[in-house]
Amino acid sequence: MQVIDKKRRVLIIAGPTGVGESTVTKKTIEEFPIFKRLVTATTRAPRLNEQKKIDYYFFDKENFQKQIENGNIIEYTYIESRDTYYGSYRPDLNDKIKNGFNVIVNTDLVGAKYYKEKYNATTIFILPESLDSLRRRHLDRDPNVGVEELEKRMGDAQKEIDQEADFYDHQIVNEYGKLEETMNKVFDILRKENYLLEE
Repeated sequence: MQVIDKKRRVLIIAGPTGVGESTVTKKTIEEFPIFKRLVTATTRAPRLNEQKKIDYYFFDKENFQKQIENGNIIEYTYIESRDTYYGSYRPDLNDKIKNGFNVIVNTDLVGAKYYKEKYNATTIFILPESLDSLRRRHLDRDPNVGVEELEKRMGDAQKEIDQEADFYDHQIVNEYGKLEETMNKVFDILRKENYLLEE
């Protein structure tokens, strides 16, 4: 299948939940406003203070399926444990690229493979320095998380690290309390991979 755009327009920043990929994305956009984050489509309900078209595009399952059928959702994943779909919403992606932005996508391995093939994306996987560190991040973020839920997240994270991390072009360890070092490594990759070239 043909690559849509050989220019560096899409960047994947991924990693286990809680490792800091959202923070890395936010800091990249703050430093380089040529980047925007892809707003993902989902079938889960909005959480407190989440806004449509800013945090997510929210669809019920029937409408999510219709969006797939009409080509608006170009890749997606079903999370069985949460009975929830997440996917890339083409109108959001196309609008940002058309307006000259590079687009950061926070996705899983399915999405990373798609964007690597179709959009020549560079893929970055953010790692914790250890599972103990990742556990501490989860507890800092949500002190009330249950033991069973926390251990499930740790199991999912271990699986991603063991089975998926090697696929990505770059792996960066985001050490606890050393975000600046992590960001410098990301920015070095952006320069090396030609995301910061003037048009």
